[in-house]
Amino acid sequence: MALTMTVDEVESYLAEVFPQVDGMFGIDRLDDDLLVMRLRVSDAHLRPGGTVSGPSMFALADVAAYVATLARIGRQALTVTTHCSIDFMRKPEAGRDLLAEARLLKLGRSLSVTDVLLYSEGSDKPVAHASLTYSIPPAPVG
Repeated sequence: MALTMTVDEVESYLAEVFPQVDGMFGIDRLDDDLLVMRLRVSDAHLRPGGTVSGPSMFALADVAAYVATLARIGRQALTVTTHCSIDFMRKPEAGRDLLAEARLLKLGRSLSVTDVLLYSEGSDKPVAHASLTYSIPPAPVG
């Protein structure tokens, strides 16, 4: 599925519409097949025991699916999550960023479906798997 936005355009748009997460995420790769997004893990993302919290892992999966969709449909901030299923499979490694590999499985006029695998940086074993559906607002008339 062809891209309509570059990495710089997506990052600039995210900073504009979601300033509260500015600097928390980065895009390592964005092409027609794959988005690799990074959660820059800090103390704010940790839970007791020194592991990345579930809500932080969910946030990475959700933002990755949002970016994978926006990179193809353009600047449509009101594209929203309508479904998410996430399986937490193993404890993320302490002191490492988390990476999301997001693949857009379907892009229609009103919905997109994205598959996301989360990894601790440097590991090939996924720590979580998520499936997300986004609702795309109707195109303006006229």
